[in-house]
Amino acid sequence: MQGMSERQYAAHVGLSRGAIQKAKTAERLVLYPDGSINAAASDARRAETTDPSKTRKPPAPKLKPVPEAAVAAVGDTLREQGLAVPAVGGGTTFLQAKTANEVLKAQERRIRLQKLKGELIERARALSLVFRLAREVRDAWVNWPARAAALMAADLGVEPAAMQKVLEKHVRAHLDELAEVRPDFR
Repeated sequence: MQGMSERQYAAHVGLSRGAIQKAKTAERLVLYPDGSINAAASDARRAETTDPSKTRKPPAPKLKPVPEAAVAAVGDTLREQGLAVPAVGGGTTFLQAKTANEVLKAQERRIRLQKLKGELIERARALSLVFRLAREVRDAWVNWPARAAALMAADLGVEPAAMQKVLEKHVRAHLDELAEVRPDFR
């Protein structure tokens, strides 16, 4: 046997044996004198004589496009963990995305556990507590000159009203400087 049998050629081109028999009957295959199929010549002849609209093409996989934000998040997560990050536009491999997903899940579990243990509090609550504490400290400093001025004036032998006025001026100036400081909770 010089060439392929019908079964071998069917496996070679990905068709059924019946389709190969029909092509043989329609003389779209090149045969050797012993009746076996010349694969290379038959492939060329089938390509020339087959109507492209009649061929079955495997459906292209329909993949949803991945948003750039998701790709960037994968890169950020990998970078935070000290792992290899693909070049911009280089594409993220499935393994890298899966690794990033596992890292994110582990981080999320760690945060949930810290919340359950009471080690973490919500950002809004923290801001509220800091704001309330700052207001209490400011109010204490605003009221301090009135309480301390008389005692300091007696120690220095000066008029209590003048001492209170000077203290209030300096305390307010200092509080104005402190008011410019903005905490960053990121």
